[in-house]
Amino acid sequence: MKCTDASCIQQQGGVINQYMADIHRGYNTSRGDCFVKPKILSEEAKKPIYFSPWDLPLFSFNYIQKGLLFRLPENQDFSIATFLDDLKDSLSATLTYFHPLAARLATVKQQKPPSLVAFLDHENSPGARFIHSTVDLRISDVLEPTDVPLIVQSFFDHHEAISHDGHQLSLLSIQVTELIDGIFIGCSINHMVADGTSYWQFFNSWSEVFRSKTQNGHLAPVSRPPILERLIPAGSDPIISLPFTDDDELIERYSPPFLRERIFHFSSDSLSKLKAKVNSDCNTTKISTLQGLSALVWRCVTRARQLPADQETGCRLAFLDPNSVHMGSSPRFDMYGNEFGLGKGVAVLSGFANKFDGKMTLYPGRDGGGSMDLEVCLLPENMAAFESDEEFLSVVS
Repeated sequence: MKCTDASCIQQQGGVINQYMADIHRGYNTSRGDCFVKPKILSEEAKKPIYFSPWDLPLFSFNYIQKGLLFRLPENQDFSIATFLDDLKDSLSATLTYFHPLAARLATVKQQKPPSLVAFLDHENSPGARFIHSTVDLRISDVLEPTDVPLIVQSFFDHHEAISHDGHQLSLLSIQVTELIDGIFIGCSINHMVADGTSYWQFFNSWSEVFRSKTQNGHLAPVSRPPILERLIPAGSDPIISLPFTDDDELIERYSPPFLRERIFHFSSDSLSKLKAKVNSDCNTTKISTLQGLSALVWRCVTRARQLPADQETGCRLAFLDPNSVHMGSSPRFDMYGNEFGLGKGVAVLSGFANKFDGKMTLYPGRDGGGSMDLEVCLLPENMAAFESDEEFLSVVS
């Protein structure tokens, strides 16, 4: 499956898309799901939660989709049925602290003046969704191809869903996909109730509760309880009325073109050399490793795109434009600390969500010590040039 030219990649994408369609029809797979509610939900937690001004623009964003791939334990005593029960029980306990994830979105129409008010509603929600599926693949089928196989997108629920769909869909969905020799735990969270930091805080807390187990019927504590209050500017009305008459006016759905997706690895030694070189070239000591890597990627992607010399381009952490390089996630998030009794994860992978030409996603390297992984999404013709860039390849491990 290792191919790099555009026509070969397009053909590969067609084959994998067909395979994804077969999986969703039930071919080579089995699937079961249920809903999980918080183990304890206080009367205070049942009250509506209204959104802040910073939450509301996220209606049209995809769900955040990240997950961890683990090797199947060699221990013959391992039971997938027991493992799934433990996951669901610990998820229920974790949702006691992260109860907004078990809610649904709701919108009320106001008559005078005509407007909409959106909020989180616990009363009319069955809880978070939990899915178990099996697929006839091995870990090597996922990790060995040059490009991330599109089949990985089927490891996540709520494919192509946007935050506004949380009116009908669960705000949190966990999909446990059983491979021949591995287990993938994929987590999809509505972007209006979580950002990258709170996403991994939930994942870390769930792993912590799973490992600690509940003893004597008591609720397992979490070391970092979430802050659930929304940030409302001083003097502002906590209930924001949106000047629209219909939900459809709130949203816009985006269909990305066909993209190639690759993950590049950078050792701590390679990144240290890059940092030293960048600081030396700029006659300073203030440039961080992350800044140096971001600048390198920006320069190499711009070169690969062959933009006109007078074309403005940017490298940014938010606000998209077609000629920018967008750096998402962070290598500082604790991803490989989530073990669920399976040992350290083999890889962090993501789903369909929020990807476009120029989207870069940073992960900590599995080896630790400051190493990093970079997920790159580019148009096929841009990726072909980018992955051949000598300056970039000099840093890749």
